[in-house]
Amino acid sequence: MNQNIGNTERIIRIVGGLVLIALAATGTVGVWGWLGLVPLATGLMGWCPPYSLLGINTCKNKNT
Repeated sequence: MNQNIGNTERIIRIVGGLVLIALAATGTVGVWGWLGLVPLATGLMGWCPPYSLLGINTCKNKNT
């Protein structure tokens, strides 16, 4: 499983996921906010399954 998400995108996914989870935990956005787990997980792993299927790679170092 090679990384296919660049550092900037990883940070955006992690922060966005944490914000959505926090909003869901406080009841601000409801249950749908728990979908923030998806960008959080992909940001932490550095790998996005749909990117692999579509051949997208935003990682500068193509070998990792």
